[in-house]
Amino acid sequence: MPASIPIAPRYHPTVRTVLTLAYIAGVIGLQLPGLAVYFRPLSPFTLISSLVVLLLYHTDWRPAFYLYLVLAVLTGYFIELLGVHTGLIFGHYAYGWGLGFRLWEVPPVIGINWLALSYCCGSVCSHLKVPTYAKVIAAATLMVVLDFFIEPVAVELDFWTWFDQPVPLRNYIGWWLVSAVLFSVWYALPFRKENRLAKWLLTLQFLFFISHNLFIFLRK
Repeated sequence: MPASIPIAPRYHPTVRTVLTLAYIAGVIGLQLPGLAVYFRPLSPFTLISSLVVLLLYHTDWRPAFYLYLVLAVLTGYFIELLGVHTGLIFGHYAYGWGLGFRLWEVPPVIGINWLALSYCCGSVCSHLKVPTYAKVIAAATLMVVLDFFIEPVAVELDFWTWFDQPVPLRNYIGWWLVSAVLFSVWYALPFRKENRLAKWLLTLQFLFFISHNLFIFLRK
């Protein structure tokens, strides 16, 4: 595969606009009862499509990067598999059907989600002028902050459930520890971390989940 997939600069505004409109449509569609039934099944496809677009902007397709792709997806999936069946990592939770097909009670797309989020956070924090260990700490913390906004929305959209219990502190600690391991590998592997779309996509993720949280708060 070539070192990068060239995307002409003139297309960047179009890509950003389409992504922004897609996430805005997602917020509106998932919050309107008449549209939610059509939008909810699209959640897995949105995750996959976002990752595909993100990877189109990746600039260094060397073996080390392929290693990270595989490692992140498999780690994300199997750590969730272990978590669901033992409750030892994140607490006692179970996946619903909001993320689509489930294999051994865990939707495979959750591995895609771990890859996409870790890529974005890792790329954004790679620009920090600090030692590598500090980048790992910053990126893992950013992942946990995002998860804080994800949790209420995930329950409402039937991504997963905590069985009507508060999200346990163990969940956030588990997210941070798993993320720190992934970011330790991310920064150790020799490939370029820069991606001009990563910051934009991460911002859309934050705005998407914060917006849903606001709607949830206003309905209380």
